[in-house]
Amino acid sequence: MDDERDTALAQAVRLREDGQAARARERLLDLAERYPEDAEIAYQTAWAHDVLGLEAEAVPFYERALTGSGLSADDRHGAFLGLGSTYRVLGRYDRARATLRRGLEEFSGDAALTAFLAMTSYNLGESRDAVAGLLKALAATSGDPRVQGYRRAIEYYADHLDETA
Repeated sequence: MDDERDTALAQAVRLREDGQAARARERLLDLAERYPEDAEIAYQTAWAHDVLGLEAEAVPFYERALTGSGLSADDRHGAFLGLGSTYRVLGRYDRARATLRRGLEEFSGDAALTAFLAMTSYNLGESRDAVAGLLKALAATSGDPRVQGYRRAIEYYADHLDETA
């Protein structure tokens, strides 16, 4: 391990977490230049850009993070979610859908990825898929006892929205 890299990365993350995203971004850009193959640095750099509303600039860092190795499962999940969401915000819906589906291949049934995929489906005019995704996420994650009382029915109808008697 590179102690200098680890210390600099920890400091930059702390700056972002403390609401100093612009300063964090500067430090992370420097680290990304010094360690271009480092997936963790790429992910943190993407995140800092997103926090600042610099979505287009975040994309190459998210892509680099996902093509690299060494991300923890949580960070890899965050990179899929961040990149998919960023593509959606940028109006690149087909790329968003592909990214979020790739994320769901690795994190099967994940409610957050499912919710962002539902939003993307809506943007693509696929309202049935959007509603089905949201219903499945609701049924799987809701702590509301009434929702849980109807969980099986909600999950069934998520895949049979047009079914009538």
